[in-house]
Amino acid sequence: MDSRRQTTTASSTANPGPEPVLFVDTAGWMAMADEGDAMHESSRRMRDAFLRDGGILVSTDYVMDETLTLLRGRLGLGAAARWWAQVDVSTRVRWERIDPVRAEKARSWFFQWRDKDFSFTDCTSFVVMRELRLRSALTTDRHFAQAGFETVPGPSD
Repeated sequence: MDSRRQTTTASSTANPGPEPVLFVDTAGWMAMADEGDAMHESSRRMRDAFLRDGGILVSTDYVMDETLTLLRGRLGLGAAARWWAQVDVSTRVRWERIDPVRAEKARSWFFQWRDKDFSFTDCTSFVVMRELRLRSALTTDRHFAQAGFETVPGPSD
């Protein structure tokens, strides 16, 4: 990763500053990137309003991997490159790394919830959100609500 981006690891224990922080999941990044997505416009409006209000978007290196892979598969390499070019230079996007401690916590979550079909990447996101005390995620993935987080944009946003 380039030094212009903020990255942190498990040593982060809470929202580090006074600015509002919103977690962005793969489904959120995809909704914003894909004009054909049913939640495209509402997701973009939510993000734009949040950033206008001084917010910071937080995501993980696992979500980055998943998003780049899905963008390439669904929309082509050019779309993946455009998305990366935008988030790569943004000072309003902070990437959290999944280190071995976070990965172990995610494995525990993954195997604990036998009645859910959470992906391992979802579980890493849940760990980071809890660690940073984040309640909301920009996502269309129902798993975040099942795990007890608020998802935005909502149906009426």
